[in-house]
Amino acid sequence: MDTRSKYLRKQIIQALEGGRRGHIGSSMSLVELLRVLYDSFLSFDPYNPKDLNRDRFILSKGHGCLALYAILADKGFFSKDELVKFCRSDTFLGGHPERNKIPGVEASTGALGHGLPIGVGLAVAAKIRKQHHRVIVVMGDGEINEGSVWEAALSAAKHQLENLIVFIDYNKLQSYGPTKEVLDLEPLMDKWISFGFEVEEVDGHDLDMLSSLMKRLPLSKRKPTTIICHTIKGKGFPFAEGKAEWHHKSSLSLEEIETLYQCLV
Repeated sequence: MDTRSKYLRKQIIQALEGGRRGHIGSSMSLVELLRVLYDSFLSFDPYNPKDLNRDRFILSKGHGCLALYAILADKGFFSKDELVKFCRSDTFLGGHPERNKIPGVEASTGALGHGLPIGVGLAVAAKIRKQHHRVIVVMGDGEINEGSVWEAALSAAKHQLENLIVFIDYNKLQSYGPTKEVLDLEPLMDKWISFGFEVEEVDGHDLDMLSSLMKRLPLSKRKPTTIICHTIKGKGFPFAEGKAEWHHKSSLSLEEIETLYQCLV
Protein backbone atom coordinates (compact mmCIF):
# COMPACT_ATOMS: atom_id res chain seq x y z
CA MET A 1 0.00 0.00 0.00
CA ASP A 2 1.20 3.50 -0.77
CA THR A 3 1.16 6.46 1.61
CA ARG A 4 -2.32 7.65 0.66
CA SER A 5 -3.96 4.25 1.11
CA LYS A 6 -2.32 3.96 4.53
CA TYR A 7 -3.42 7.49 5.41
CA LEU A 8 -7.07 6.75 4.61
CA ARG A 9 -6.93 3.56 6.67
CA LYS A 10 -5.48 5.56 9.58
CA GLN A 11 -8.46 7.89 9.29
CA ILE A 12 -10.74 4.88 9.61
CA ILE A 13 -8.86 3.69 12.69
CA GLN A 14 -9.25 7.15 14.23
CA ALA A 15 -13.00 6.75 13.84
CA LEU A 16 -12.81 3.27 15.38
CA GLU A 17 -10.79 4.72 18.25
CA GLY A 18 -13.55 7.24 18.88
CA GLY A 19 -16.51 4.89 18.63
CA ARG A 20 -14.73 1.69 19.76
CA ARG A 21 -16.82 -0.23 17.27
CA GLY A 22 -17.48 -0.55 13.56
CA HIS A 23 -17.38 -2.67 10.44
CA ILE A 24 -13.62 -2.94 10.06
CA GLY A 25 -13.16 -5.66 7.47
CA SER A 26 -16.09 -4.40 5.41
CA SER A 27 -14.59 -0.91 5.20
CA MET A 28 -10.96 -1.83 4.50
CA SER A 29 -11.83 -3.75 1.33
CA LEU A 30 -13.36 -0.54 -0.08
CA VAL A 31 -10.52 1.94 0.41
CA GLU A 32 -8.80 1.75 -2.97
CA LEU A 33 -12.07 1.68 -4.92
CA LEU A 34 -13.47 4.75 -3.14
CA ARG A 35 -10.12 6.49 -3.36
CA VAL A 36 -9.94 6.21 -7.15
CA LEU A 37 -13.63 7.08 -7.55
CA TYR A 38 -13.29 10.29 -5.55
CA ASP A 39 -9.78 11.21 -6.68
CA SER A 40 -10.25 10.90 -10.42
CA PHE A 41 -13.72 9.80 -11.55
CA LEU A 42 -16.68 11.32 -9.72
CA SER A 43 -17.83 14.88 -10.39
CA PHE A 44 -18.70 16.67 -7.12
CA ASP A 45 -18.31 19.89 -5.18
CA PRO A 46 -17.74 19.43 -1.42
CA TYR A 47 -18.78 23.05 -0.86
CA ASN A 48 -22.03 22.50 -2.74
CA PRO A 49 -23.01 18.86 -2.09
CA LYS A 50 -26.41 19.33 -3.75
CA ASP A 51 -25.01 20.67 -7.03
CA LEU A 52 -27.47 19.54 -9.71
CA ASN A 53 -24.65 18.51 -12.05
CA ARG A 54 -22.89 16.24 -9.56
CA ASP A 55 -22.55 12.51 -10.05
CA ARG A 56 -24.73 10.54 -7.65
CA PHE A 57 -22.79 8.05 -5.54
CA ILE A 58 -24.58 5.45 -3.41
CA LEU A 59 -22.77 3.18 -0.97
CA SER A 60 -25.36 0.42 -0.94
CA LYS A 61 -23.30 -1.66 1.51
CA GLY A 62 -23.87 1.03 4.11
CA HIS A 63 -22.03 -0.92 6.80
CA GLY A 64 -18.81 -0.02 4.95
CA CYS A 65 -19.44 3.63 5.81
CA LEU A 66 -16.16 4.16 7.65
CA ALA A 67 -14.33 4.11 4.31
CA LEU A 68 -16.85 6.58 2.88
CA TYR A 69 -16.55 8.88 5.91
CA ALA A 70 -12.76 8.88 5.61
CA ILE A 71 -12.84 9.93 1.94
CA LEU A 72 -15.63 12.50 2.44
CA ALA A 73 -13.64 14.12 5.26
CA ASP A 74 -10.51 14.00 3.13
CA LYS A 75 -12.32 15.80 0.31
CA GLY A 76 -13.67 18.50 2.60
CA PHE A 77 -17.36 17.59 2.87
CA PHE A 78 -16.97 17.93 6.63
CA SER A 79 -14.19 18.39 9.18
CA LYS A 80 -11.81 15.51 9.83
CA ASP A 81 -12.37 16.23 13.52
CA GLU A 82 -15.78 14.58 13.18
CA LEU A 83 -14.20 11.19 12.54
CA VAL A 84 -13.07 10.74 16.14
CA LYS A 85 -16.70 11.26 17.23
CA PHE A 86 -17.94 8.30 15.18
CA CYS A 87 -21.01 6.66 16.74
CA ARG A 88 -21.13 9.10 19.64
CA SER A 89 -24.15 11.15 20.63
CA ASP A 90 -22.54 14.45 19.57
CA THR A 91 -21.94 13.65 15.89
CA PHE A 92 -23.85 13.01 12.66
CA LEU A 93 -21.59 10.05 11.77
CA GLY A 94 -23.57 6.97 12.69
CA GLY A 95 -22.99 3.30 12.01
CA HIS A 96 -24.69 3.65 8.62
CA PRO A 97 -24.74 6.68 6.28
CA GLU A 98 -27.78 8.98 6.40
CA ARG A 99 -29.03 11.31 3.68
CA ASN A 100 -29.74 14.93 4.70
CA LYS A 101 -27.60 14.45 7.79
CA ILE A 102 -24.13 13.78 6.38
CA PRO A 103 -22.88 16.05 3.56
CA GLY A 104 -22.10 14.00 0.46
CA VAL A 105 -24.38 11.08 1.30
CA GLU A 106 -26.99 10.56 -1.44
CA ALA A 107 -29.02 7.78 0.17
CA SER A 108 -29.56 6.31 3.62
CA THR A 109 -28.31 2.74 3.40
CA GLY A 110 -27.73 -0.15 5.73
CA ALA A 111 -30.75 -2.29 4.99
CA LEU A 112 -29.08 -4.26 2.23
CA GLY A 113 -30.48 -4.53 -1.27
CA HIS A 114 -31.83 -0.98 -1.43
CA GLY A 115 -28.96 0.93 -3.06
CA LEU A 116 -29.32 -0.43 -6.58
CA PRO A 117 -33.11 0.13 -6.74
CA ILE A 118 -32.54 3.74 -5.62
CA GLY A 119 -29.76 4.11 -8.17
CA VAL A 120 -31.97 2.78 -10.97
CA GLY A 121 -34.63 5.34 -10.06
CA LEU A 122 -32.08 8.17 -10.10
CA ALA A 123 -30.66 7.02 -13.44
CA VAL A 124 -34.12 6.77 -15.04
CA ALA A 125 -34.99 10.24 -13.74
CA ALA A 126 -31.75 11.65 -15.17
CA LYS A 127 -32.54 10.21 -18.61
CA ILE A 128 -36.09 11.56 -18.57
CA ARG A 129 -34.79 15.02 -17.62
CA LYS A 130 -31.95 14.79 -20.16
CA GLN A 131 -29.39 15.32 -17.42
CA HIS A 132 -25.85 14.09 -17.99
CA HIS A 133 -24.61 13.10 -14.54
CA ARG A 134 -23.77 9.49 -13.76
CA VAL A 135 -25.14 7.24 -11.01
CA ILE A 136 -22.61 5.01 -9.28
CA VAL A 137 -23.63 2.26 -6.85
CA VAL A 138 -21.22 0.19 -4.73
CA MET A 139 -22.64 -3.07 -3.42
CA GLY A 140 -21.31 -5.83 -1.22
CA ASP A 141 -21.12 -9.39 -2.49
CA GLY A 142 -23.26 -10.79 0.35
CA GLU A 143 -25.76 -8.04 -0.37
CA ILE A 144 -26.50 -9.36 -3.83
CA ASN A 145 -28.23 -12.35 -2.28
CA GLU A 146 -31.19 -9.96 -2.07
CA GLY A 147 -33.92 -10.40 -4.67
CA SER A 148 -34.44 -6.64 -4.89
CA VAL A 149 -30.99 -6.36 -6.46
CA TRP A 150 -31.89 -8.59 -9.39
CA GLU A 151 -35.31 -7.00 -9.87
CA ALA A 152 -33.55 -3.62 -10.12
CA ALA A 153 -30.97 -5.09 -12.49
CA LEU A 154 -33.70 -6.25 -14.87
CA SER A 155 -35.20 -2.77 -14.82
CA ALA A 156 -31.82 -1.13 -15.47
CA ALA A 157 -31.25 -3.27 -18.55
CA LYS A 158 -34.79 -2.67 -19.83
CA HIS A 159 -34.27 1.09 -19.69
CA GLN A 160 -30.76 0.86 -21.20
CA LEU A 161 -29.27 2.87 -18.35
CA GLU A 162 -25.80 3.56 -19.67
CA ASN A 163 -25.59 6.29 -17.00
CA LEU A 164 -25.68 3.60 -14.27
CA ILE A 165 -22.40 2.03 -13.12
CA VAL A 166 -22.36 -0.71 -10.48
CA PHE A 167 -19.29 -1.80 -8.54
CA ILE A 168 -19.34 -5.02 -6.52
CA ASP A 169 -16.95 -5.31 -3.58
CA TYR A 170 -16.28 -9.01 -4.09
CA ASN A 171 -14.29 -9.85 -0.96
CA LYS A 172 -16.01 -13.24 -0.84
CA LEU A 173 -16.96 -13.00 2.83
CA GLN A 174 -20.18 -11.86 4.43
CA SER A 175 -21.08 -11.40 8.07
CA TYR A 176 -21.11 -15.06 9.03
CA GLY A 177 -18.97 -16.87 6.51
CA PRO A 178 -17.71 -17.25 2.94
CA THR A 179 -20.17 -16.31 0.22
CA LYS A 180 -19.41 -19.64 -1.45
CA GLU A 181 -20.84 -21.45 1.58
CA VAL A 182 -23.66 -19.05 2.48
CA LEU A 183 -25.04 -18.74 -1.06
CA ASP A 184 -22.60 -19.30 -3.90
CA LEU A 185 -22.58 -16.37 -6.33
CA GLU A 186 -20.65 -17.96 -9.15
CA PRO A 187 -20.64 -17.67 -12.09
CA LEU A 188 -21.01 -14.03 -11.05
CA MET A 189 -19.89 -12.36 -14.27
CA ASP A 190 -22.19 -14.55 -16.35
CA LYS A 191 -25.13 -13.66 -14.11
CA TRP A 192 -24.72 -9.94 -14.68
CA ILE A 193 -24.18 -10.44 -18.41
CA SER A 194 -27.38 -12.50 -18.58
CA PHE A 195 -29.23 -9.63 -16.88
CA GLY A 196 -28.19 -7.28 -19.68
CA PHE A 197 -25.13 -5.54 -18.22
CA GLU A 198 -21.74 -4.88 -19.77
CA VAL A 199 -19.32 -6.47 -17.29
CA GLU A 200 -15.61 -6.48 -16.44
CA GLU A 201 -13.56 -7.80 -13.53
CA VAL A 202 -10.68 -5.99 -11.84
CA ASP A 203 -8.35 -6.24 -8.86
CA GLY A 204 -10.10 -3.90 -6.44
CA HIS A 205 -6.85 -2.92 -4.72
CA ASP A 206 -4.79 -2.21 -7.86
CA LEU A 207 -4.84 1.57 -8.27
CA ASP A 208 -3.46 1.55 -11.81
CA MET A 209 -5.98 -1.03 -12.99
CA LEU A 210 -8.86 0.84 -11.36
CA SER A 211 -7.77 4.18 -12.81
CA SER A 212 -7.32 2.76 -16.30
CA LEU A 213 -10.72 1.06 -16.16
CA MET A 214 -12.54 4.18 -15.02
CA LYS A 215 -11.24 6.12 -18.00
CA ARG A 216 -13.30 3.74 -20.17
CA LEU A 217 -16.58 3.97 -18.26
CA PRO A 218 -19.34 3.47 -19.12
CA LEU A 219 -18.46 0.31 -21.02
CA SER A 220 -21.51 0.58 -23.29
CA LYS A 221 -23.73 3.36 -24.63
CA ARG A 222 -26.82 1.16 -24.53
CA LYS A 223 -26.31 -0.92 -21.39
CA PRO A 224 -25.65 -0.40 -17.68
CA THR A 225 -22.19 -1.40 -16.46
CA THR A 226 -21.12 -3.74 -13.69
CA ILE A 227 -17.52 -3.90 -12.43
CA ILE A 228 -16.66 -6.88 -10.24
CA CYS A 229 -13.88 -5.80 -7.90
CA HIS A 230 -11.92 -8.69 -6.40
CA THR A 231 -10.91 -7.51 -2.95
CA ILE A 232 -9.69 -8.73 0.43
CA LYS A 233 -11.80 -8.23 3.52
CA GLY A 234 -9.71 -6.42 6.14
CA LYS A 235 -7.08 -5.43 3.55
CA GLY A 236 -3.93 -4.02 5.15
CA PHE A 237 -4.18 -5.90 8.44
CA PRO A 238 -2.72 -9.44 8.16
CA PHE A 239 -4.49 -10.77 11.27
CA ALA A 240 -7.87 -9.60 9.89
CA GLU A 241 -7.53 -10.28 6.17
CA GLY A 242 -10.04 -12.83 4.96
CA LYS A 243 -11.48 -13.34 8.45
CA ALA A 244 -15.26 -13.16 8.83
CA GLU A 245 -14.86 -12.37 12.55
CA TRP A 246 -13.46 -8.98 11.53
CA HIS A 247 -16.61 -8.10 9.60
CA HIS A 248 -17.65 -6.04 12.64
CA LYS A 249 -16.07 -5.47 16.04
CA SER A 250 -17.55 -4.04 19.21
CA SER A 251 -15.84 -2.74 22.36
CA LEU A 252 -12.42 -2.47 20.73
CA SER A 253 -9.66 -2.16 23.30
CA LEU A 254 -6.83 0.38 23.17
CA GLU A 255 -4.45 -2.53 22.57
CA GLU A 256 -6.43 -3.65 19.52
CA ILE A 257 -6.50 -0.08 18.20
CA GLU A 258 -2.73 0.21 18.63
CA THR A 259 -2.23 -3.10 16.82
CA LEU A 260 -4.23 -1.74 13.88
CA TYR A 261 -2.09 1.40 13.78
CA GLN A 262 1.13 -0.62 13.88
CA CYS A 263 0.18 -2.43 10.67
CA LEU A 264 0.33 0.90 8.85
CA VAL A 265 3.76 2.04 10.03
